[in-house]
Amino acid sequence: MDLNRFEKLNDNAWRIPISGAMRVPGVIYADAGLIEAMDDKVYTQLVNVAGLPGIVGAAYAMPDAHWGYGFPIGGVAAFDPDTGVISAGGVGFDISCGVRTLRTGLTQADVERCKPQLAAALFKHIPAGLGSEGSIRLGSRPMDAMLAGGARWAVEQGYGDAADLERVEERGCMAGARPDDVSDKAKERQAREMGTLGSGNHYLEIQVVAEVFAPEIAAGFGLAVGDVVVSIHCGSRGLGHQIGTEFLRDMVIEAPGHGITLPDRELACAPIASSLGRRYLGAMNAGINCALANRQILTHLVREVFGRFFPGHDLPLLYDVSHNTCKRELHRVDGVERELYVHRKGATRAFGPGHAALPESLRPYGQPVLIGGSMGTASYVLAGTVESESRAFSSACHGAGRAMSRNAATKRWKGRAVVDELAARGIIIKSPSDRGVAEEAPGAYKDVAEVVEVADHAGLARTVARLAPVICIKG
Repeated sequence: MDLNRFEKLNDNAWRIPISGAMRVPGVIYADAGLIEAMDDKVYTQLVNVAGLPGIVGAAYAMPDAHWGYGFPIGGVAAFDPDTGVISAGGVGFDISCGVRTLRTGLTQADVERCKPQLAAALFKHIPAGLGSEGSIRLGSRPMDAMLAGGARWAVEQGYGDAADLERVEERGCMAGARPDDVSDKAKERQAREMGTLGSGNHYLEIQVVAEVFAPEIAAGFGLAVGDVVVSIHCGSRGLGHQIGTEFLRDMVIEAPGHGITLPDRELACAPIASSLGRRYLGAMNAGINCALANRQILTHLVREVFGRFFPGHDLPLLYDVSHNTCKRELHRVDGVERELYVHRKGATRAFGPGHAALPESLRPYGQPVLIGGSMGTASYVLAGTVESESRAFSSACHGAGRAMSRNAATKRWKGRAVVDELAARGIIIKSPSDRGVAEEAPGAYKDVAEVVEVADHAGLARTVARLAPVICIKG
């Protein structure tokens, strides 16, 4: 993008002034290099979001932003509950896709002694790939109980324990879920997909803490150089996709009746206070619970495997945070605390120290913000800051962000070659799909270190630790 289209706020923040149908400005958090490398569609989509009814403050894009469906991925927007809208495109198709990280109490040397066997066992025990199915079969009543209960339901079924829930957003269960607002087709798609990774950029990764930037916060998070952790990245699978598909269609159809003119059909939305808006909220909250339950079950499967190799290691949860949601939150706007509906699409909640939503053990340090890498690159642990509240409604980036499309990646790389290249660097990749590996080649993404550095310098979140991959189970 052309930097001349922006007002420079500082080296890491750029404003799009209000013009045309915009109700608020747009703000992109990025350095000059990241902005220049962004697709022009990010600019267009951010301008479109800034024109939606009831939007508050500004339309924001994180440093990993790239073109998405309606909203840019890496987009953040907050709406007034009375005059604002909710957009299925502003949440995305993979509702509550997110990352959870587990501590192991192990060192890299412990893992290296059995690395090939551990990788093979994880790959065998944890279903991954397009259309993957698990051993769990949910009928109608258990399905509704899962959609209402989230990770709490999973713990009640024996997948983990109550201590896990303290380290999950919303304590493991999103309030306001309404299983009756989820279609039978969406439920059918999910009936055999609980406890599965799925495909695309989803993964389960064994990582080592390679570097610590904020020792006090890292210690509070239970992280030290040389520690091994496990990160799980996945979402609501087929159920979330079906919810998104159905409500986007309905929102397009009903938009004119609500006096909403859509600059892009993909930006389909409905008034939060409307019947359609309330039904989408009920279904979306159920989708969030599906994702939370799914990651909880996957945690149990990981623990089963680690228990065979490393008896006595409990793998406590560091944190679980989503990055495709719309949540009702309290935020201060122009000095006044207001209830807002905050869309985060490919963006992570980043509450600062002292926030009441955080468990007491984490409150002194701020919320863990888990930033995923891409097989051969680093992942990061950040911590939310108090300043992030005024920067972007307590939001930060969620990953590196794609630098090229999946089709372009498959033309440039071959999956087997990527696997071999990473193996030469000591990183084991296990995947059912060579094409999937090629689509997710490290070179298809932006430099995650640069993205994290900008997020830190912009005050969105503070860098705590860098994680290097050792084993990656890839969908």
